[in-house]
Amino acid sequence: MKHVILDCDPGHDDALALFMAMGDPDIDLMEVTTAGGNQSLEKVTKNALSLIELVGEKVPVYSGSLTPLVKAPKWAGYIHGESGLDGVKLDSPKTEVAGTDAAAEIVRTIMDHPDKYVTLITTAPLTNIALAALLEPRICSRVKEVIMMLGAVHTGNVTPVAEFNAYTDPEAAKVVFEREWPITMIGLDVTHQAICTRDVQARLAAANPGLAEVVNGLMDYFRESYKDEECFPDPPTHDPCAVAYALDPSVVRTVKAPVYVETKGEVTCGMTVADLRAQAPKDCRTQVGLSLDTEKFWNMVAKDLANLKVGGRK
Repeated sequence: MKHVILDCDPGHDDALALFMAMGDPDIDLMEVTTAGGNQSLEKVTKNALSLIELVGEKVPVYSGSLTPLVKAPKWAGYIHGESGLDGVKLDSPKTEVAGTDAAAEIVRTIMDHPDKYVTLITTAPLTNIALAALLEPRICSRVKEVIMMLGAVHTGNVTPVAEFNAYTDPEAAKVVFEREWPITMIGLDVTHQAICTRDVQARLAAANPGLAEVVNGLMDYFRESYKDEECFPDPPTHDPCAVAYALDPSVVRTVKAPVYVETKGEVTCGMTVADLRAQAPKDCRTQVGLSLDTEKFWNMVAKDLANLKVGGRK
């Protein structure tokens, strides 16, 4: 059983990641924390609450920092739309946030539980995680693992070398990578293999007819955004890859490598520089994903969706 804090910014692909985390019996989703990224903090927090209510789950949501540590906010509305979840109309949440200081809540949860109990899964810019580490450095030795959808070993997306989450708050990413916790970076090298074709989409919708309208609405909008903005014929579904890795590490091929985050380069800001030149040092705490077992991955997504239904778990 993985005891998980999910830090996210829903977001179409975050929605699938959240569904997986709620639907899989091997995940104890302790809480959800939100950070601005795919849209503003207010919008992504509302989306998280609505998605949780949609499937009848009871997971506390804590909103986080309004802005990145240093940079001005940069939201991905050009991909995710004005609401952050364009393509579907979700009911306004009846539940309110459990708190508005995600970093303090992350610290409290980790410190209140045994050593190596909590797994952090992050699918947003790392602002909340960095603030938590700065607030209480002891959490870094207590966390079991940090699994992040962030970065790229090779080509970026928001710039030629930088992935969106890293680019949005590179200073936070630098803080997180420089701490002592074990990190698995699931970047674009992996997630650009998680392509939601129309056949895959039909398979996901069929896995849970009660969620089919939502899944189809999300993926149809996501597909058109990626066609218009990044010339993908079908959308890469980034964030579920991090949840899938948490459940079954064999779904992603990883290699240990030191990772450095560029914060000052004029054209390289947000670049995650993975040193693959030689075998990593024995004390290397970071590993990076390089490839995805796509069939196993989509089987996992479909299985977890099947465990959910509108109004409550099956």
